[in-house]
Amino acid sequence: MEDSYEPTPPRPSTGKAADQCEDRSFWKGDLLSVSAIAVLTGTTILGRHQAGFRTPGWLSFDIAVGVVSCGLILLLRRRPIQAALALAALAALSPAATPPSTVGTLTVAQRRPLRVAALVALAGTLGHLVQGLWRPIHGLNLAWYVVLDVAVHAALLGWGQWTQARRALLHSLRERALRAENEQGRRVAEARTLERTRMAREMHDVLAHRLSLLATYAGALEYRPDSSPEKLAQAAGVIRSGVHQALDELREVISVLRDSEIEELPGGRPQPTFGDLAALVDESRDAGTEIRYDEAVTAPESLPPATGRTAYRVVQEGLTNARKHAAGRPVTVVVKGRPGGTLQIELTNPRGNGVPLTPGSGTGLVGLTERVQLAGGTLDHGETGGGFRLHASLPWPA
Repeated sequence: MEDSYEPTPPRPSTGKAADQCEDRSFWKGDLLSVSAIAVLTGTTILGRHQAGFRTPGWLSFDIAVGVVSCGLILLLRRRPIQAALALAALAALSPAATPPSTVGTLTVAQRRPLRVAALVALAGTLGHLVQGLWRPIHGLNLAWYVVLDVAVHAALLGWGQWTQARRALLHSLRERALRAENEQGRRVAEARTLERTRMAREMHDVLAHRLSLLATYAGALEYRPDSSPEKLAQAAGVIRSGVHQALDELREVISVLRDSEIEELPGGRPQPTFGDLAALVDESRDAGTEIRYDEAVTAPESLPPATGRTAYRVVQEGLTNARKHAAGRPVTVVVKGRPGGTLQIELTNPRGNGVPLTPGSGTGLVGLTERVQLAGGTLDHGETGGGFRLHASLPWPA
């Protein structure tokens, strides 16, 4: 039989002194086990010889077998199958090998699969059967001896397999707990990454629009220094007001990210919805952008709030990009849809001069695409016909 199942794992080394201490504990435990079995072996020899075997030759033979059997106990840890089979063979010769053979059968049942353990238990049963035929116990019928022999080895086999199954279960539970702990750590790391991504996307959607408006007004001040004092003061006031609004929106975004289910911002204002599109367009017009806005939406009040917010962000991102990359060029915004169909949003603008008004990170459309996909829609964007086109399609359940 191959002795390769469930190899004994190497003991971790933590230093020479620790290894020596562990080796002393290892041998100390084995010596204690051998001492206990030796006491049982001696008791068995005395009991059997007092019951009828008083021949000096048999006594010397049993003592010799007992010494060899106790020595084989030391091999059970590293070579359990070979040592157990040897003990079963010695048990066929002398009752002095019965206690060590019993330990060998139990050890194999605890450390090897059922098929191997059953064969070893069968060898032990046959060895003791030969012993019962050759050197019967005084006053015990052979039939009862056979029944006890089979019952004891079956009990040893069952006990050992139960112990092995319990050990495997505990090991599995420990592994599962370790995997669950590692999985929890991975989920926490993923949650942090997702939260940072959401924060970056929200800040881009909200602040990029506001800051691009401020850049437009600041550019007007820079290139028209000959404007009247009233217009300069008005533009400066708009910039100051825009900065305050940007700071307020930054606080609102952080508050929203702390509670993703919030529907109202800290200042009491609701989050932007589809109904705020007209105000968004007017705000961009006031900043000097020429916008043609065409809305053909049936029953806009039935549009889900989440879909409305996504539509608002699509138009906001499109206007922001048009203001950055095609400043001074007209923008066309077309919004149409109905319940039970889809909400279609399209923004087009001519190509700019190639110099962006403000630098961008290039991740706005990436985050917008993710937002639209999470809403169950699709987003297409790219150059077309000498300009740029942004098109979003969002589901609108009936």
